[in-house]
Amino acid sequence: MSNKIDRRKWLRTGLLAAGSIPVLPSFLQASSSSSAFACYENQSDDSVAFEDLAVEIKARLSANENPFGPSNLAKKAIEDALASSYQYSFGQTGILMKKIAEFEALKPENIMLGSGSSPLLLAAAIHFSKNGGNIISGDPSYDDLPSKAARLNGKWVKVPLTSDYQLDLAEMEKKVDANTSLVYICNPNNPTACALDTNALRSFCERVSEKVPILIDEAYIDYLPDPKASSMMDLIAKGKNIIIARTFSKLYGFAGLRVGYCAAQPAMIRQLSLYTPGAMGLSNTSLQAAIASYQDTTFLNDALQKTDASKQYLYSVLKQEGYEYIPSHANFVLFPIKMEGRQFVAEMSKRGVSIRSWQFNNKHWCRVSIGRMDEMQAFAAAFKEIS
Repeated sequence: MSNKIDRRKWLRTGLLAAGSIPVLPSFLQASSSSSAFACYENQSDDSVAFEDLAVEIKARLSANENPFGPSNLAKKAIEDALASSYQYSFGQTGILMKKIAEFEALKPENIMLGSGSSPLLLAAAIHFSKNGGNIISGDPSYDDLPSKAARLNGKWVKVPLTSDYQLDLAEMEKKVDANTSLVYICNPNNPTACALDTNALRSFCERVSEKVPILIDEAYIDYLPDPKASSMMDLIAKGKNIIIARTFSKLYGFAGLRVGYCAAQPAMIRQLSLYTPGAMGLSNTSLQAAIASYQDTTFLNDALQKTDASKQYLYSVLKQEGYEYIPSHANFVLFPIKMEGRQFVAEMSKRGVSIRSWQFNNKHWCRVSIGRMDEMQAFAAAFKEIS
């Protein structure tokens, strides 16, 4: 009997788990089956059309994955966890939360786990749109959270980037008003791969979080030279109204394993937990892999070095072909192209290379993820044919 009670307590924080949809707030019931809940809804048609083409994939460079991961420690943990994968992962979630909290100088109650950061961003979209408030974000930026909020009950306020393609903190701050429910910042930003000045961002967060919550998506923070110093995680320890979203999907190589977490004040964690299965969404194998590989500096440093080597090769190819690019602080590079974006994606796809395209500032852009060196060479060969 006690086991059943414990399980009910564990499930209580996941109102969106199986069987709980009927108790969704009224403003969500009409939307629960709509595209507002679709993962990667922000992807353009041209980015996914590649999957329909009957061509050999030589270079998968459209999803910002880490082709060098996961680590050997993670793989071994998955193998070891298979035998007990019939069990719920009671107790194991606490181990990972404690590891994260200790490293970030926080408490476990500041941490909420998720199957990647996507369900956590969705929880924030639901929570901060429910009263019809507006969500402020850069444009372009990763739009998973604000686009979903806009399809629910919120308003999306887009702030164009600066002339050097940075998120415009000054203009974002000016947009904050009585109707603002959240400011969303992706740093480093996607798709530009630009990173904000740490002091400027910290000053912004300290001021603006006194008025409205700020969610900082740090999916690519591990690609910066000093991730810990560049993160705003310390502001949570200081009691600021900040939410940090993190994922293992990038440098850790967990895009298919699905592990992520967010950090915030305990009261905010409790509010967001109403809209996500939380740790119940993690498989035991993925959880064990995350526990084993968290802060595996040997693997992380090796992946960083390989990523940088491939990035430098890409830079050289673009320069040789006469293309400019935005210097990258992540595992992808954005550069303007000389043809319409959908056509460029299609031509590269015919040659076995998948990439993404954007259109802003009256230009068409290509975003290419950093892959293995053989993938970058395949990109180069295809690119030179059509550049």
